[in-house]
Amino acid sequence: MIAADPFVQYVESLANSGNRGALSALRQGFANPMRALPYVAPFLREEDGRQREDNLLLLGGLFGSFPEMGKVPLATALRSVMEQTESDSIELRFRALLDSPREDLPNHLRHAVSLVRSVPIPIDYNDLLRAIRNWSHEDRFIQRAWARQFWSFDASSAEEKEQENS
Repeated sequence: MIAADPFVQYVESLANSGNRGALSALRQGFANPMRALPYVAPFLREEDGRQREDNLLLLGGLFGSFPEMGKVPLATALRSVMEQTESDSIELRFRALLDSPREDLPNHLRHAVSLVRSVPIPIDYNDLLRAIRNWSHEDRFIQRAWARQFWSFDASSAEEKEQENS
């Protein structure tokens, strides 16, 4: 099991304490990073680069828009949304997310989290931060893992579909 990230623990504590102002500032960080920096900067070291700041701003904005912590990876949550809503467009959005370069990731993740929020399914933000940090890795191991989570074979649902067809 991966240890919880201190920033994720912090934003969760903001939600648990009902700090709506902080969650709003994090959400506003999408359009105006200066609004969210008071909550992000304490988690940045002098030697950290711009990428870490951008990663935390992105995660903070996503959390601010849907502050429901859970243990469900985003790809699994999107699959559940697709199954519950029976919407084909979710798979198209997921494919676009997997193919997106790092610079387009914030836009795709905002849409994905918005879809998950509509059901709602609490997201594993520790896992999401790990994905954001490693999105541009040459092996694309995050995208591969998400693809497996989204398109994995679910034996119980296959049995249900088989019984429906007989």
